[in-house]
This record gives sequence, C-alpha cells and structure tokens, in this order.
Amino acid sequence: MKKLFPSTLLAGTVLAGFVATAGAQELVTTDRVGSPDAPNVLTMRANPNQSTNSPSPEQKAAFEKVWQEFAEAHPDWQIQFEFFGQDIGGEHARLLEQARAGRAPDCVTVDSFQLALFIDNGVLKPLDDYFSQEEIDDLFPFIREGVTGPDGSIYAWWWGTDLRVLYRNTEIVPEAPQTWEELQAAALKATESGIEGVLFNGGRWEGTTFDWLANFWAQGGSLVDDSGKPIFGEGENREKMLTAINYFKGLVDSGAAPKRVATIKDYNDFNAAAIAGSAAMFFGGHWQHFQLMEAMPEAEFAKWDVSELPGPSADERSTGTGGWTVAAFSDDPAKVEMCANVMREVYMGPANEVIGDLPTRESLFASLPKFQDPYFGKLKEYLVNGHARPGVPIYPEISNQIQIMMGEVLSGTKEPEAALDGAWNRVMDAYGKL
Repeated sequence: MKKLFPSTLLAGTVLAGFVATAGAQELVTTDRVGSPDAPNVLTMRANPNQSTNSPSPEQKAAFEKVWQEFAEAHPDWQIQFEFFGQDIGGEHARLLEQARAGRAPDCVTVDSFQLALFIDNGVLKPLDDYFSQEEIDDLFPFIREGVTGPDGSIYAWWWGTDLRVLYRNTEIVPEAPQTWEELQAAALKATESGIEGVLFNGGRWEGTTFDWLANFWAQGGSLVDDSGKPIFGEGENREKMLTAINYFKGLVDSGAAPKRVATIKDYNDFNAAAIAGSAAMFFGGHWQHFQLMEAMPEAEFAKWDVSELPGPSADERSTGTGGWTVAAFSDDPAKVEMCANVMREVYMGPANEVIGDLPTRESLFASLPKFQDPYFGKLKEYLVNGHARPGVPIYPEISNQIQIMMGEVLSGTKEPEAALDGAWNRVMDAYGKL
C-alpha cells in the first residue's frame, strides 16, 4: 500500500507570496529549516543553487517561502544543511565513501549522472512506499528508467531536468540551422563580420562530454550495452563516434568555431559572449535563457532565440538531458519518510517553479503556472529527443576519457582515430577493474 501524502500546494505559494511573521522567519536560516528546538533532526546535503543559499536574490527569496511553509507543516522536525562545493564530481566521490562507511547525511541532492553509482553500491533506500504508481508512470521514460534499480524499486526522485539547445542572435542568424552542415555555414558567414561563429564547451569537465554526446546519440550511437559494458569503441558505434568528433573538429578547423573552445568549461562564458555581442551562436543549457533575460537590456535579449540542436540530418536529433535527484541514505524509517516529504513538498513542483528546471512529470508542464510560457512549450517538444547519460558505474570514467579525447582533438595534438582509440583502451582498462 502506497503512503500518499496530502498536497500542500507549495507551488502556489511561490507565485502568490507568503507574508511571514518575524518569529516565523526564524524557521528558515542559511543552514537550517525548522525550529532549533524541534526534537527530530534530518541532515541534508544540497546543491546551494537549489536552496536558500542560491546566488540569485530572486530564487533565494522564493526558496525561503517554500521552506517556510515546509517548516510550518512539520513543526517537530528541523533540517540541518551542509552544501556541495563547486567540484561536484569530487563531492560525489566523497559522498559515496561516506555512504559506504555509514556516515552520509540522511537526505542528499544527487546529480542524476552520478545516481547509478549510489544505486549500484546499495547505499540508497527504496522509495516505492512514498510515491503512487500514477506519479511514477507520469515521469518521462528516461527519468523513470534513471531512478529505477535492478530490482524494480525506485531509489531517488529525479525532480528537475534540463536540456541543451542552440542559442543564436537572430539578427545574424535569422533561420535556425537544422543540420550540422547548415550550422557550420551559418557560423562561417557570421565570422565575416568579425565575431565568433559558434561556441561550445571543449575544456576538461563534464559539460564538454555531455554537450557533445548529443551528436553521437543523434546517429543512434550507444556508449554501453544492456549489461553496462562499454561498446562505443567497436563497430558501428566507433564510426558514429568518429563522425561526431569530426563534426566538432571541422567547426574549429574551418574557423566556424574559435580555437579557444578547447579551453571553455563554463556556461557563463557563453553568456558573456552574448552580452558582449562577440558571438553569433552557442550550444548551451535551457536555463541560460533566464540568465540572459535578467542580464541584457530588453531590446538586446529580444534578438536571441533558441532552437533544437542540429543533427547530421534534419530528422536525426538528440539533446542531452541532465538534472538533479533527491535520495535517502538514512537507516531510520522516519528520516527516510521525512526525506520523501522534502522530495514531494519542496522539490517536486515548487523547486521547478523557483529555478526553472524542467518538470520530470509530463502533467506538471500543464499544471505549473511557470511552464505555461511559450518558451517551455518548445522545450517540451525538444524533450521528446532527450537522452540521459547511461546509469552505469563506468559512465564517469567514460566521461573523463571523452573530455581528454576532445581536448586532444580540438587542440590538434592528436587525430580523431588515435584520440578515440586511446580513450577506448583506457575505459576498458578501468572497466576490467570494476
């Protein structure tokens, strides 16, 4: 029997606002939610961008309202926060060590592409009792697959997702490129006016792998087989890898993309270029739409539009879909239930409205006010071609080696074949040691 929680309608409070008394405000601080005298304590590690520590004043204030109502709904509980630093990969490695030793926080926001490691290591608690089958079935298929373990139970709630899109200055590139060839031609034409044609991540970080993989997936490529064994360096997958590598190499070699992309490892670089008017296009995350809206004069922002990532042909499309989950690590059933309350009442809907991360349940696109904006209508269409990173333990090493491979190719130190073979051999060595 499912333990279904009554809806608290927190999403509505984000938009309608909440006038708190001075005493009630003390329930929400930068590192605590709830009364400091509450008898029950839930420890929680979170991404600061998804909390009352958000660097955005608007989001910080909205999260305070959401957490305020949560605290009032659960007066016997306090949540004590700690926060991830900027090295998310390193932070998750440390978290896994803590979980294996039984020292992890009770409740944690876990990056979706790291989730499989925690499921595989058996450190997460099943959540089937806290979500209805209707809610689970309402998840986008790639989301539902990502949170489901080998035993069929769900081990986290993947509450927000994202996707990669092509941003373009419509004064310079009026029509959205549909294919790789069209994009390169448009970027080269833009450089004739002295600006950079197209920018993308090419430095040593996860964004480089994830953004580029859409070009491999658009061809129908697979990184691993059903058992989680790497297959990207063999047969047809190897050829599709080389095709995708040569696409980005061609952008740099032709001058459509500047050589400096080999060092870019921050989406903020793209925002800076758009604001400065120094680039015509870039591959970025859907959330940058709001960052640019906030940072640019209205007339300048109106020049920018987003479209689906081009493919090798107009009919072959893919886009990387990431996002964050919340998972329970505690052995205490009461704390697992409270963590599930956090998932349902803070993150499943309200946090989507605060941050703009896309809902993972299809019905929320229709019910949450924020997502009635036509911009989100386009994104929902693009999600049809969404592709999540494989939920297998070897993926972090695959990503690491792709980052090295792309750096070698984009900097010109290795040809694509040699760079791919090197990455493949190192991944298989690592796989053999799992």
